Amino acid sequence: MRNQSLGPLGMIAAVMVMAVLVPAPAAGQGAGKPALAVTPNADWTAPRMPWGAPDLQGVWDYRTMTPLERPRELASKEVLTEEEAAEYEKQQNDRRADYDRLPTVHAPWWLDYGTELTEDKRTSLLVDPADGRLPTVTDEAKQRASNRRERRAMTRAVEDRSLGERCITFGMPRMPGAYNNNYQILQTPTHVAIVSEMIHDIRLIPLDGRPRLPDTVRQWHGDSRGYYDGNTLVVETTNFSPKVAFRGATESLQLVERFTRVDPDTVHYVVTVEDQATWARPWTALIPLTKTDQALYEYACHEGNRGLGNILHNARHEEDPNYADSLSK
Repeated sequence: MRNQSLGPLGMIAAVMVMAVLVPAPAAGQGAGKPALAVTPNADWTAPRMPWGAPDLQGVWDYRTMTPLERPRELASKEVLTEEEAAEYEKQQNDRRADYDRLPTVHAPWWLDYGTELTEDKRTSLLVDPADGRLPTVTDEAKQRASNRRERRAMTRAVEDRSLGERCITFGMPRMPGAYNNNYQILQTPTHVAIVSEMIHDIRLIPLDGRPRLPDTVRQWHGDSRGYYDGNTLVVETTNFSPKVAFRGATESLQLVERFTRVDPDTVHYVVTVEDQATWARPWTALIPLTKTDQALYEYACHEGNRGLGNILHNARHEEDPNYADSLSK
């Protein structure tokens, strides 16, 4: 949830100062994989940074009611009519309003999924495969998921819990979720910094053509390298940790992200995801980012994180042979 404290702007400033102290970048480069073509509005000229790069700076909101996968009941509908979209949005908003009114121990839920579908009324963020559904999951991935469920059910140690529960990361790429759906993008001639409001993660992406990290160096968010392709920022990422937190993927995960500003208030974010150990084929999603004047707030996850402590506390009780008796006292 959001905490009304000052966001990580001081950290961002320090990161960006460090970024400008490296040599100037080489010309745009990279082996960019094929991705959905995104064309800016014909009657609009994309702004540029003083050094000529497309201007992507600012805070961008990626909330949307459009799900990642197309609902099965809409299998034949890639796009809804205005009337269908209005009815779908009303049903979803009514359902979420009922959920928000449910009583809880301390306070009602505060969810911020967005109240509308994407402007083009798509029924899924997925644009490839064409059916709007994720590709088939491999047998290996199913077994890994089963092992994770078994490990989490036992909770022998904090490492058995998810990275999100441990306030480490929710992984990347970020998909629209229940709250904290904002990015802040900052640019210098040599780097791009992308700050995620969720757990205030900062990705610092070099644009200077430097070699990738060796294969033995693995990171939560991988090793990113970027370049400009016309009006588009392209970011290619490899070298993920084997404990990567994105939809059960492995260290073989590879991402190609494309950020294209298509009008004054919209960036089209296109991400292609590939991991042969998890999905039968790559898949691509198109997520609109909307310009916002809203502040980027700190995600104070560790402060007051009673949930994880309670999970571990109760797991220790469950190991006690007198656990069942203690429940009745």
